[in-house]
Amino acid sequence: METLVESIINAFSGLISLKFGKELIVFIISILPILELRGGLLAASLLNVDPVNAYIVSMIGNILPVPFILLFITKILEWMEKSKIKWMNKIAKWLHKKADKNKEKIEKYGYFGLFLFVGIPLPGTGAWTGCLIASILNLNRKKAFYATLCGIIMASIIMMIISYGIIGNIIR
Repeated sequence: METLVESIINAFSGLISLKFGKELIVFIISILPILELRGGLLAASLLNVDPVNAYIVSMIGNILPVPFILLFITKILEWMEKSKIKWMNKIAKWLHKKADKNKEKIEKYGYFGLFLFVGIPLPGTGAWTGCLIASILNLNRKKAFYATLCGIIMASIIMMIISYGIIGNIIR
């Protein structure tokens, strides 16, 4: 993931000269699917962004799309599946396949499963996928939002420890 984050940092390197350019890069990475807060905090660490600013910016970036995903993703997927544009059909099928692959974990444990799925920063987990699965399972949006929010908080704490080497600083 670090290589992907570095590539995105390089792609947006022109923003670094702006007053809050580094924070903007962290925000952009945090709002993206797949990378989300995990990538945002790694980027912040690589860009030497103040940990408190990095935490706030990456949290906002990761939380911002959650209500929209919960509200609109199933309608968007239905539209994409019916589209005459083949690449949209492929993306919709890929997203359904990704959701189907992981939905058992959330179905088995409900909202607690959603919380853990979002909160444990492993490849393929996170708020985007968690909300996609919650929507496909037709979970209560309000409860799914809170479970996702708690998962984001858990992931942010874990990633702050990893990204900023807090464990190493405590041991020294």
